[in-house]
Amino acid sequence: MSASRWTSTSMPYLKPRPQGRGDAWSADAAAQGRRGSQRIVHAGEVHAPSEVARQFGVPDGELVVVRRRLILLDDEPNELTDTYYPVAIARGTPLAGTAKIRGGAVTLLAELGHVGALVREDVTAGLPEEEEQRALRLAPAEPVLRLTRLTLDRDDQPLQVDRMVMPAQRQQLRYEIRIG
Repeated sequence: MSASRWTSTSMPYLKPRPQGRGDAWSADAAAQGRRGSQRIVHAGEVHAPSEVARQFGVPDGELVVVRRRLILLDDEPNELTDTYYPVAIARGTPLAGTAKIRGGAVTLLAELGHVGALVREDVTAGLPEEEEQRALRLAPAEPVLRLTRLTLDRDDQPLQVDRMVMPAQRQQLRYEIRIG
């Protein structure tokens, strides 16, 4: 496997972290001998894109909170991630700001009483949009993977929707499912 390829697993990003343990991305990268960082490029209230509105079960264009991030691996662009939250959960919290959240967003959600119980992920492949090409430093014909993750609580209420875009040739997605 090429040193530039990244194996991505979902589990480290789904559970709250003990305080003082940093964020899941930095810890995951360090466990693989790499350096992970991220830049928050935008945070605040926006009108929900159609796919996000559908996942949340709200009308298109309803206000939601987004945290838009550029994920870096060894200081190189590795992923674009937009994480959306219902305004009832995120308005007025650090989720709506650009500051780093101690322990990460999932930990903050748990502290606010919102714990994920079920996750659904959908993965598709395609060509990048111009903005994605620039941010991820891709050629126009270089394919990307698009992963959409919906996190629901114990009552099947949506807590967050993540929309990720990753260079396909630099990624390997790994799913571990415990049966029984």
